[in-house]
Amino acid sequence: MIFNRIWGLYARPKTEWRNIDNHHESFSHSLIHLALIALIPSVCAYFSTTLIGWNLGYSHTNNTMLTHESALVMAVGMYFTLIIGVFALSYLMFWMAKTFGANPSFSHTVELSSYTATPLFMTGLALFYPEPIFLMAVGLAGVAYSVYLLYSGIPIIMHIPEERGFIYSSSVVTAGLVLLVCIMVGSVIVWSIGFGPVYTH
Repeated sequence: MIFNRIWGLYARPKTEWRNIDNHHESFSHSLIHLALIALIPSVCAYFSTTLIGWNLGYSHTNNTMLTHESALVMAVGMYFTLIIGVFALSYLMFWMAKTFGANPSFSHTVELSSYTATPLFMTGLALFYPEPIFLMAVGLAGVAYSVYLLYSGIPIIMHIPEERGFIYSSSVVTAGLVLLVCIMVGSVIVWSIGFGPVYTH
């Protein structure tokens, strides 16, 4: 069921959003989807940084790798940060809904956020080829498609006109960027108190 939804959002996004709107899933189902899809970037990052290594530009011979313990801590931290980030965005969507004439349940906004974030999370597979330019290109493509899903999904799921949905979606994107900055600042703070990466060489 999850894979059918994901394929539908790639192959025929607006039709799939209508299917989702006609057959809303339970909160627990959305949570399971989010929990599974958030594993992709976290697990891929762990194996990429411990088995493959990254070429960060200052070494022509060796790839930079993390210790297994450090990579595990960072992967777990990434996993829960991704889930918390989606929930935070869901709450912001729920909180802003009445301003735009929508009246969704929190379960519906979690469902919308989870499926919207799916293309972005799936770009984690690119971590198995950790070349910075390639990762940047794939990441930008994932962000672009997630934003497209948000703009196409909000009018359908929230039952509002497309014009109002466009403004609503733009507000959500702005809130998401602010949330991203907060996460980045939080990561720097956590690293500065001793939880930063530990390299093998």
